[in-house]
Amino acid sequence: MKTQPAIAVSIMATLALSATACGRGGDAGASTSDGKPVTIGLSVANLQADFFNQIKQSVEAEAKKKGVKVIVSDARGDAATQVNQIQDFISRQVSSIIYIPAGATAAGVPVKAAQRANIPVVTVDRNPPDVPGKSFIATDSVAAAKTLGEWVIKQKGGKGQLAILQGQIGTTPQVDRQKGFQQALAGAPGVKVVSQQTADWAQDKAYSVAQDMLQAHPGIDIMWGQADAMALGAAQAAKGAGKKPLIVGFDGDYAGIKAVAKGTIDATMVQQTQKMGRMSVDTALDILKGKKVPAQQLQPAFLLTKDDQAKAAQYIKTHP
Repeated sequence: MKTQPAIAVSIMATLALSATACGRGGDAGASTSDGKPVTIGLSVANLQADFFNQIKQSVEAEAKKKGVKVIVSDARGDAATQVNQIQDFISRQVSSIIYIPAGATAAGVPVKAAQRANIPVVTVDRNPPDVPGKSFIATDSVAAAKTLGEWVIKQKGGKGQLAILQGQIGTTPQVDRQKGFQQALAGAPGVKVVSQQTADWAQDKAYSVAQDMLQAHPGIDIMWGQADAMALGAAQAAKGAGKKPLIVGFDGDYAGIKAVAKGTIDATMVQQTQKMGRMSVDTALDILKGKKVPAQQLQPAFLLTKDDQAKAAQYIKTHP
Protein backbone atom coordinates (compact mmCIF):
# COMPACT_ATOMS: atom_id res chain seq x y z
CA MET A 1 0.00 0.00 0.00
CA LYS A 2 1.39 3.37 -0.96
CA THR A 3 1.59 6.14 1.59
CA GLN A 4 1.51 9.84 0.85
CA PRO A 5 4.74 11.79 1.42
CA ALA A 6 5.52 13.11 4.89
CA ILE A 7 5.05 16.86 5.38
CA ALA A 8 7.82 18.30 7.54
CA VAL A 9 6.64 20.85 10.08
CA SER A 10 9.26 22.88 11.99
CA ILE A 11 8.22 23.68 15.57
CA MET A 12 11.57 24.68 17.09
CA ALA A 13 15.25 24.03 16.52
CA THR A 14 15.26 20.74 18.41
CA LEU A 15 11.74 19.71 17.47
CA ALA A 16 10.86 17.97 14.23
CA LEU A 17 7.36 16.97 13.30
CA SER A 18 6.33 15.03 10.23
CA ALA A 19 2.74 14.96 9.09
CA THR A 20 1.30 12.22 6.96
CA ALA A 21 -2.04 13.00 5.38
CA CYS A 22 -3.77 9.65 5.05
CA GLY A 23 -6.23 9.41 2.17
CA ARG A 24 -9.60 7.75 1.94
CA GLY A 25 -9.58 3.98 2.05
CA GLY A 26 -12.50 1.58 2.14
CA ASP A 27 -14.28 3.77 4.73
CA ALA A 28 -16.01 7.02 3.83
CA GLY A 29 -13.66 8.80 6.25
CA ALA A 30 -13.83 9.08 10.02
CA SER A 31 -15.26 12.17 11.69
CA THR A 32 -15.78 13.39 15.24
CA SER A 33 -19.20 13.83 16.89
CA ASP A 34 -19.32 17.42 15.66
CA GLY A 35 -18.62 16.34 12.09
CA LYS A 36 -14.97 17.37 11.90
CA PRO A 37 -12.44 15.05 10.22
CA VAL A 38 -10.47 12.93 12.67
CA THR A 39 -6.81 13.79 13.16
CA ILE A 40 -4.60 11.57 15.32
CA GLY A 41 -1.33 12.78 16.78
CA LEU A 42 1.20 9.95 17.00
CA SER A 43 3.96 10.73 19.49
CA VAL A 44 6.82 8.24 19.10
CA ALA A 45 9.63 7.74 21.60
CA ASN A 46 12.40 7.28 19.05
CA LEU A 47 12.06 6.55 15.34
CA GLN A 48 15.70 5.46 15.22
CA ALA A 49 14.47 2.16 16.69
CA ASP A 50 12.99 -0.32 14.23
CA PHE A 51 10.43 -1.43 16.84
CA PHE A 52 8.87 2.04 17.00
CA ASN A 53 9.16 2.53 13.25
CA GLN A 54 7.10 -0.60 12.67
CA ILE A 55 4.36 0.72 14.93
CA LYS A 56 4.43 4.07 13.10
CA GLN A 57 4.11 2.39 9.70
CA SER A 58 1.22 0.26 10.91
CA VAL A 59 -0.59 3.27 12.41
CA GLU A 60 -0.25 5.18 9.14
CA ALA A 61 -1.45 2.25 7.03
CA GLU A 62 -4.48 1.59 9.25
CA ALA A 63 -5.35 5.28 9.43
CA LYS A 64 -5.25 5.52 5.64
CA LYS A 65 -7.77 2.68 5.42
CA LYS A 66 -10.07 4.52 7.82
CA GLY A 67 -9.78 7.95 6.18
CA VAL A 68 -7.92 9.43 9.14
CA LYS A 69 -5.13 12.01 9.09
CA VAL A 70 -2.05 11.25 11.20
CA ILE A 71 0.55 13.74 12.43
CA VAL A 72 3.77 12.10 13.62
CA SER A 73 6.33 13.45 16.06
CA ASP A 74 9.67 11.87 16.97
CA ALA A 75 10.98 12.61 20.47
CA ARG A 76 14.38 11.08 19.62
CA GLY A 77 14.50 9.59 23.09
CA ASP A 78 14.08 12.93 24.89
CA ALA A 79 11.14 13.26 27.30
CA ALA A 80 11.29 17.08 27.45
CA THR A 81 11.10 17.31 23.66
CA GLN A 82 8.14 14.96 23.69
CA VAL A 83 6.24 17.16 26.17
CA ASN A 84 6.64 20.09 23.77
CA GLN A 85 5.58 17.99 20.81
CA ILE A 86 2.40 16.83 22.49
CA GLN A 87 1.65 20.39 23.56
CA ASP A 88 1.83 21.25 19.87
CA PHE A 89 -0.67 18.45 19.12
CA ILE A 90 -2.99 20.00 21.69
CA SER A 91 -2.66 23.50 20.22
CA ARG A 92 -3.46 22.02 16.80
CA GLN A 93 -6.59 20.46 18.31
CA VAL A 94 -5.98 16.89 17.26
CA SER A 95 -8.88 14.52 17.90
CA SER A 96 -6.83 11.90 19.76
CA ILE A 97 -3.22 11.12 20.67
CA ILE A 98 -1.39 7.80 20.39
CA TYR A 99 1.49 8.11 22.84
CA ILE A 100 4.68 6.04 23.16
CA PRO A 101 6.56 7.67 26.07
CA ALA A 102 10.25 8.42 25.56
CA GLY A 103 11.08 7.53 29.16
CA ALA A 104 9.83 6.98 32.67
CA THR A 105 10.56 10.49 33.93
CA ALA A 106 7.62 12.88 33.55
CA ALA A 107 5.84 10.39 31.29
CA GLY A 108 2.50 11.41 32.79
CA VAL A 109 2.88 15.12 32.02
CA PRO A 110 1.66 14.92 28.39
CA VAL A 111 -1.32 12.77 29.39
CA LYS A 112 -2.39 15.34 32.00
CA ALA A 113 -2.09 18.14 29.45
CA ALA A 114 -4.19 16.22 26.93
CA GLN A 115 -6.79 15.39 29.56
CA ARG A 116 -7.17 19.09 30.39
CA ALA A 117 -7.88 19.69 26.70
CA ASN A 118 -10.35 16.76 26.59
CA ILE A 119 -8.20 14.89 24.09
CA PRO A 120 -8.16 11.10 24.71
CA VAL A 121 -4.78 9.38 24.87
CA VAL A 122 -4.02 5.79 23.87
CA THR A 123 -0.68 4.62 25.24
CA VAL A 124 1.45 2.01 23.44
CA ASP A 125 4.34 -0.09 24.82
CA ARG A 126 4.82 2.17 27.85
CA ASN A 127 2.14 3.43 30.23
CA PRO A 128 2.68 6.21 32.81
CA PRO A 129 1.69 4.55 36.11
CA ASP A 130 0.47 7.80 37.66
CA VAL A 131 -1.59 8.94 34.66
CA PRO A 132 -2.36 5.96 32.38
CA GLY A 133 -3.91 6.38 28.96
CA LYS A 134 -7.55 5.61 28.23
CA SER A 135 -6.29 2.26 26.95
CA PHE A 136 -2.83 0.72 27.09
CA ILE A 137 -1.73 -1.49 24.19
CA ALA A 138 1.41 -3.55 24.61
CA THR A 139 2.97 -6.98 24.74
CA ASP A 140 2.33 -9.01 27.86
CA SER A 141 6.00 -8.62 28.73
CA VAL A 142 5.73 -10.41 32.07
CA ALA A 143 4.39 -13.59 30.49
CA ALA A 144 6.74 -13.32 27.50
CA ALA A 145 9.86 -12.80 29.61
CA LYS A 146 8.86 -15.72 31.81
CA THR A 147 8.57 -17.93 28.71
CA LEU A 148 12.00 -16.78 27.55
CA GLY A 149 13.51 -17.39 30.98
CA GLU A 150 12.08 -20.90 31.13
CA TRP A 151 13.57 -21.67 27.70
CA VAL A 152 16.98 -20.40 28.85
CA ILE A 153 16.84 -22.51 32.01
CA LYS A 154 15.96 -25.61 29.99
CA GLN A 155 18.82 -24.99 27.55
CA LYS A 156 21.31 -24.66 30.41
CA GLY A 157 20.03 -27.59 32.43
CA GLY A 158 19.03 -25.33 35.31
CA LYS A 159 22.55 -24.05 35.97
CA GLY A 160 24.54 -21.03 34.87
CA GLN A 161 25.92 -17.57 35.53
CA LEU A 162 23.61 -14.93 34.12
CA ALA A 163 24.32 -11.34 33.12
CA ILE A 164 21.33 -9.04 32.46
CA LEU A 165 21.55 -5.93 30.31
CA GLN A 166 18.56 -3.90 31.40
CA GLY A 167 16.52 -1.40 29.44
CA GLN A 168 15.78 2.13 30.59
CA ILE A 169 15.09 1.69 34.28
CA GLY A 170 11.52 2.34 35.35
CA THR A 171 9.92 2.14 31.91
CA THR A 172 7.00 -0.29 31.59
CA PRO A 173 8.80 -2.85 29.37
CA GLN A 174 11.94 -2.84 31.53
CA VAL A 175 9.96 -3.39 34.73
CA ASP A 176 7.72 -6.09 33.25
CA ARG A 177 10.49 -7.99 31.47
CA GLN A 178 12.57 -8.01 34.62
CA LYS A 179 9.59 -9.29 36.60
CA GLY A 180 8.73 -12.09 34.17
CA PHE A 181 12.30 -13.37 33.86
CA GLN A 182 12.66 -13.33 37.65
CA GLN A 183 9.53 -15.46 37.90
CA ALA A 184 11.24 -18.06 35.73
CA LEU A 185 14.47 -17.85 37.74
CA ALA A 186 12.57 -18.46 40.97
CA GLY A 187 12.22 -22.08 39.87
CA ALA A 188 15.89 -22.46 38.99
CA PRO A 189 18.15 -21.73 41.98
CA GLY A 190 21.10 -23.06 40.01
CA VAL A 191 21.01 -20.05 37.67
CA LYS A 192 22.70 -17.14 39.42
CA VAL A 193 22.47 -13.49 38.38
CA VAL A 194 26.11 -12.41 38.71
CA SER A 195 25.75 -9.00 37.05
CA GLN A 196 23.00 -6.67 35.87
CA GLN A 197 23.24 -3.12 34.60
CA THR A 198 21.26 -0.80 32.38
CA ALA A 199 22.32 -0.24 28.79
CA ASP A 200 19.31 2.00 28.03
CA TRP A 201 18.10 -0.14 25.10
CA ALA A 202 21.22 0.83 23.05
CA GLN A 203 23.52 -1.57 21.20
CA ASP A 204 26.68 0.53 21.55
CA LYS A 205 26.18 1.01 25.27
CA ALA A 206 25.38 -2.69 25.69
CA TYR A 207 28.64 -3.58 23.97
CA SER A 208 30.61 -1.50 26.49
CA VAL A 209 28.61 -2.75 29.48
CA ALA A 210 28.91 -6.38 28.35
CA GLN A 211 32.68 -6.03 27.97
CA ASP A 212 32.93 -4.92 31.59
CA MET A 213 30.64 -7.72 32.75
CA LEU A 214 32.67 -10.42 31.00
CA GLN A 215 35.91 -9.06 32.38
CA ALA A 216 34.58 -8.86 35.94
CA HIS A 217 32.81 -12.25 35.77
CA PRO A 218 34.68 -14.63 33.39
CA GLY A 219 32.27 -17.46 34.21
CA ILE A 220 29.24 -15.77 32.62
CA ASP A 221 27.60 -18.30 30.30
CA ILE A 222 24.18 -16.65 29.84
CA MET A 223 23.55 -13.08 28.67
CA TRP A 224 20.10 -11.56 28.40
CA GLY A 225 19.54 -8.24 26.69
CA GLN A 226 16.09 -6.91 27.56
CA ALA A 227 15.95 -5.70 23.94
CA ASP A 228 17.45 -7.23 20.80
CA ALA A 229 19.77 -4.27 20.33
CA MET A 230 21.37 -4.96 23.71
CA ALA A 231 21.62 -8.69 22.97
CA LEU A 232 23.48 -7.80 19.78
CA GLY A 233 25.85 -5.57 21.75
CA ALA A 234 26.45 -8.43 24.17
CA ALA A 235 27.11 -10.83 21.28
CA GLN A 236 29.70 -8.44 19.87
CA ALA A 237 31.42 -8.17 23.24
CA ALA A 238 31.40 -11.94 23.78
CA LYS A 239 32.91 -12.56 20.36
CA GLY A 240 35.65 -10.06 21.10
CA ALA A 241 36.38 -11.83 24.38
CA GLY A 242 36.52 -15.22 22.68
CA LYS A 243 33.49 -16.51 24.61
CA LYS A 244 30.28 -18.21 23.50
CA PRO A 245 27.60 -17.72 26.14
CA LEU A 246 23.92 -18.38 25.47
CA ILE A 247 22.58 -14.97 24.39
CA VAL A 248 18.91 -14.02 24.23
CA GLY A 249 17.08 -10.82 23.44
CA PHE A 250 13.55 -9.44 23.33
CA ASP A 251 11.49 -7.48 20.74
CA GLY A 252 11.78 -9.48 17.55
CA ASP A 253 12.65 -6.47 15.42
CA TYR A 254 14.13 -7.23 12.01
CA ALA A 255 17.74 -7.04 13.22
CA GLY A 256 16.92 -9.39 16.10
CA ILE A 257 15.12 -11.90 13.91
CA LYS A 258 17.97 -11.95 11.41
CA ALA A 259 20.48 -12.35 14.24
CA VAL A 260 18.58 -15.38 15.56
CA ALA A 261 18.39 -16.88 12.06
CA LYS A 262 22.17 -16.47 11.70
CA GLY A 263 22.87 -17.81 15.18
CA THR A 264 24.40 -14.53 16.36
CA ILE A 265 21.95 -14.66 19.26
CA ASP A 266 20.14 -17.78 20.38
CA ALA A 267 16.56 -16.60 20.88
CA THR A 268 14.25 -13.63 21.14
CA MET A 269 10.59 -12.87 21.84
CA VAL A 270 8.82 -11.47 18.78
CA GLN A 271 6.34 -8.71 19.57
CA GLN A 272 3.30 -8.04 17.38
CA THR A 273 4.23 -4.49 16.39
CA GLN A 274 2.05 -4.34 13.29
CA LYS A 275 -0.97 -5.56 15.23
CA MET A 276 -0.39 -3.06 18.02
CA GLY A 277 -0.26 -0.21 15.52
CA ARG A 278 -3.59 -1.23 14.00
CA MET A 279 -5.15 -1.69 17.42
CA SER A 280 -4.08 1.76 18.57
CA VAL A 281 -5.86 3.44 15.66
CA ASP A 282 -9.00 1.34 16.10
CA THR A 283 -9.02 2.01 19.85
CA ALA A 284 -8.61 5.77 19.35
CA LEU A 285 -11.56 5.76 16.94
CA ASP A 286 -13.69 3.69 19.32
CA ILE A 287 -13.04 6.18 22.10
CA LEU A 288 -14.06 9.07 19.85
CA LYS A 289 -17.28 7.18 19.03
CA GLY A 290 -18.04 6.91 22.75
CA LYS A 291 -17.41 3.18 22.93
CA LYS A 292 -16.03 1.60 26.08
CA VAL A 293 -12.49 0.28 25.61
CA PRO A 294 -10.40 -2.00 27.85
CA ALA A 295 -7.96 -0.27 30.20
CA GLN A 296 -5.29 -2.73 29.02
CA GLN A 297 -4.93 -4.71 25.80
CA LEU A 298 -1.94 -6.99 26.28
CA GLN A 299 -0.80 -9.17 23.38
CA PRO A 300 1.27 -12.37 23.43
CA ALA A 301 4.80 -12.48 22.03
CA PHE A 302 6.26 -15.46 20.18
CA LEU A 303 9.42 -17.32 21.14
CA LEU A 304 11.84 -17.53 18.22
CA THR A 305 14.96 -19.70 18.53
CA LYS A 306 17.87 -20.39 16.19
CA ASP A 307 16.20 -23.70 15.29
CA ASP A 308 13.13 -21.92 13.89
CA GLN A 309 14.49 -20.97 10.46
CA ALA A 310 11.13 -21.22 8.68
CA LYS A 311 9.43 -19.09 11.30
CA ALA A 312 12.22 -16.49 11.12
CA ALA A 313 11.82 -16.27 7.35
CA GLN A 314 8.07 -15.84 7.76
CA TYR A 315 8.49 -13.00 10.29
CA ILE A 316 11.01 -11.22 8.06
CA LYS A 317 8.61 -11.43 5.12
CA THR A 318 5.52 -10.42 7.10
CA HIS A 319 6.05 -9.12 10.62
CA PRO A 320 3.19 -9.92 13.00
